[in-house]
Amino acid sequence: MTTLSIIKADTGGFVGHSAVHPELLRAAEDGLRAAAGDGLLLDGKAASCGDDISLIMTHERGPDDDGIHTFAWNLFQETTAVAKRLGLYGAGQDLLSDAFSGNLRGMGPGYAELEYTERPSEPVICFLADKTEPGAWNLPLYKMFADPFNTAGLVIDSKMHGGFSFEVYDLHEEKMIVFDCPERSYDLLMYIGAPARYVVHSVRSRTLDVPCAATSTQRLSLIAGKYVGKDDPVMIVRCQSGLPAVGEVLEPFAFPYSVAGCMRGSHHAPIMPVALGQAHPARFDGPPRVVALGFQIREGNLLGPRDMFDDPSFDRAREQANVVMDYLRRHGPFEPHRLPLEDLEYTTMHTLEERLAPQWTSMARPAVPTPR
Repeated sequence: MTTLSIIKADTGGFVGHSAVHPELLRAAEDGLRAAAGDGLLLDGKAASCGDDISLIMTHERGPDDDGIHTFAWNLFQETTAVAKRLGLYGAGQDLLSDAFSGNLRGMGPGYAELEYTERPSEPVICFLADKTEPGAWNLPLYKMFADPFNTAGLVIDSKMHGGFSFEVYDLHEEKMIVFDCPERSYDLLMYIGAPARYVVHSVRSRTLDVPCAATSTQRLSLIAGKYVGKDDPVMIVRCQSGLPAVGEVLEPFAFPYSVAGCMRGSHHAPIMPVALGQAHPARFDGPPRVVALGFQIREGNLLGPRDMFDDPSFDRAREQANVVMDYLRRHGPFEPHRLPLEDLEYTTMHTLEERLAPQWTSMARPAVPTPR
């Protein structure tokens, strides 16, 4: 069995929150190369979207392996040291604790992992996003695996006609549920249409009984009464041979749908599919960016990546994202551009609310005395 892991963290931004400095990427690549040489990994590639470094790794140790997670944690410590030496912004901001115990859950870095039996041809797309939340994958995953207007294979491919199972996490209550589609698609949509709370964690083929997709579902960690770090999710999607074709997997991103994130993680904005060279949010720390890195995996070796959004067929999505960004920015501090108060992630809004709380008074008027 092969495991494909993407583990990502923000260990220092260049400039501000916009990009990863080349020295950090070189340090990550050197670490991955050494781990493959030592036999921990089959293969590894370093990539970035915005200010996050992603370690894309193949190995045979399964998901949630202490050795893989420890390696990633230590490598992020090394890139943090480089960021501090260079004076980069927010150095090590996603490494939320010094008490690392072998698993990254709740420690700051996000990760998506998929264990599978390798097919004779194994095309996989790794999606990396910046300035948005884990629920940003809900809409495209629904369209890839449950919407016949997006994915023709759901109608005409006998291996896909039986549908797919969606594993959904409730991030507030730490519960999960599985929806078999198409028959439970309405139930699925009732929940995943609220992506701040309900997140598609994985998708599985009901006909082939194989894993198809996995996402990072880690939210911000609450430390000392405030949220620290950012989300910036990653996703793995397998393609072809009874699963959605590469073109069907990419198609949902031709629509720059609205996501939460952008400036200070506290605004709605359109997600923009971009090539790696444009994966550097700028205007109002946005628009949120997504890149698609295509690989052919052979005996654990990562052939690629191909920069799948480096294509003129996504030009109109990018143009439309800019138009939508214009529209939303004109709202300034008003909803729906700004998130609802309960969804604000890591601003000082709660501190301001506490400071102003004593100034609020009751709207009830005192009783007027009855004349005698």
